[in-house]
Amino acid sequence: MKRKLIGPFSQLLPLSHLPLKGSLKDEDIKIITDGGIIVNEARIERVGKFKDLNDGTIPLERVNQPTVAIPGLIDAHTHICYAGSRAQDYALRNSGKTYLEIAKSGGGIWDTVTKTRNASIEHLEDLIIARGKKMLLQGITTLEVKSGYGLSVPEELKMLKAIKAVAPKLKQNLVTTCLAAHMLPKDYKGNGYEYLDEIATHLLPTLQVENLAQRVDAFVEESAFSPEEITPYLKKAKALGFDITVHADQFTTGGSKVGVALGAISIDHLEASTQKEIEHIAKSNTVAVALPGASLGLGCKFTPARKLLDAGAVLAIASDYNPGSAPMGNLMVQASILGTFEKLSNAEILAALTYRAAAALNLKFYGSLAVGYYADLALYPTDDYREITYQQGQMLPHGIIKHGEKIVF
Repeated sequence: MKRKLIGPFSQLLPLSHLPLKGSLKDEDIKIITDGGIIVNEARIERVGKFKDLNDGTIPLERVNQPTVAIPGLIDAHTHICYAGSRAQDYALRNSGKTYLEIAKSGGGIWDTVTKTRNASIEHLEDLIIARGKKMLLQGITTLEVKSGYGLSVPEELKMLKAIKAVAPKLKQNLVTTCLAAHMLPKDYKGNGYEYLDEIATHLLPTLQVENLAQRVDAFVEESAFSPEEITPYLKKAKALGFDITVHADQFTTGGSKVGVALGAISIDHLEASTQKEIEHIAKSNTVAVALPGASLGLGCKFTPARKLLDAGAVLAIASDYNPGSAPMGNLMVQASILGTFEKLSNAEILAALTYRAAAALNLKFYGSLAVGYYADLALYPTDDYREITYQQGQMLPHGIIKHGEKIVF
């Protein structure tokens, strides 16, 4: 790719100078009016005023309408590799059944496990591609994808191979996570310790040999695994060199303590976290990932995002796109609604969807429009960046740039 200048943008928000931890005010955002970016070999060479960059020697890719440019969005927690629907679960919840009651009666995660096991790898690939393309149109240029609906060595491998196969076919970066510790399979004859040991012994080394995942996730909850069961498993995963992350404090506390103690890259959910957990998280470098889609899908309280930020934590926001608790899959809608209820500034929301989300995935050179970073941009048809959250996801980008190339325009 040749060197080029892209612009002018009505407003360019690099988000490159903001701190990783703690609360932010909108006044903290550096806005470059009539801005531009010089791209060279997929990365950003210079950022500044368009007139200062446009010296007549660089090929120009002109933007001809009012446009706000921000870093491409990063969805740091999704489950988009699955088959089937859980519309019945949604109806049961709205009729008064709880998430745990539905799970115990054969619904919940196990229902999706059954449908995903019955799906061919080719069908799973088609489903991931369709969902990924939908997310791209929302401005999501990087996304994480988990396994976790196989819950056996061969079925988890099927899911992870499907994710790897579609990576070159999607325009986004895919970050793959093994969530074989999603719950104890109903058809497994042993206990939680035995299942996790089997996964650690027979699945995790294969992931490394075949380069199928760099991250390992686990669900710490009453319907899944206890802190005591999950700790040895995550220690083994970390010893093998995997980044670890934890589904934590969704309905009961305990998971965040495990995650922080083991140095997890992120701990996700946290709807049940109390002030004690919040302060513990804030003292660490582990990223707290709020998943408002699950709160909307389940009808439960939101992650205490305001308290986490005020305590000094790193906060990212992700969609939790999954068939059970968060089928919406619209990241900006969810983030905007969370901002309304938790009183988050635009700066805090945008940071949580970009450079702080990159930190949740341990990604370097993503999430900011800074020199040396990859040129991933979401371009919105407005001259005021505040319209993006104000319209609560209804304003879609009119342009997407990935590694400096127009992929949607």
